[in-house]
Amino acid sequence: MAKTSKLLRETDLKRIFERFAFEFTEPYDDPASIAIVGMQRRGVFIAQRVRRIIKEQLGTEVPFGVLDVTFYRDDFRTSMKMPEVQVTDIPFDLYGKHIILVDDVLYTGRTVRAALEALMSFGRPASIRFCCLVDRGHRELPLAPDYTGMYVPTHTTEEVQVKLSEIDDEDAVYIVELPKKKEEKGDA
Repeated sequence: MAKTSKLLRETDLKRIFERFAFEFTEPYDDPASIAIVGMQRRGVFIAQRVRRIIKEQLGTEVPFGVLDVTFYRDDFRTSMKMPEVQVTDIPFDLYGKHIILVDDVLYTGRTVRAALEALMSFGRPASIRFCCLVDRGHRELPLAPDYTGMYVPTHTTEEVQVKLSEIDDEDAVYIVELPKKKEEKGDA
């Protein structure tokens, strides 16, 4: 059985989302100049929650989009299995907007690189900022989040699992030790 530790609980996540709402809007005189784009899958739900807080706190309806980066990934063609493509819906003009791109976990940076490429195919925003709930280290590309809920240094034998009530049975973040791979038998 895999070793599991709970890093964040529902109340912790709520506090982080409220902080994000403030951090997203504070640098801009007009909160309507920003737009939030959630990355499939859990980034979408995180972004929706932060957007809802902005509306409740400031009375501002921030444009919202959903981004799937499957076909922009550099490992898309080398993967052994058929990719699971999800919806991309950016129903507003990116031009002149300050985009805040939201994802759940930042690891190597390759997904963020793909997201930047995908966003640029939709237009030219004034700026793009990146937000992740958990930064677990191990970057392969020179990318860093502008907004981070939590930094958790991990081992490559561990995985960060974000659970959100919209698609999971709870709101929490776990670190899970992955099972060790059995050594293959055969010629040495």
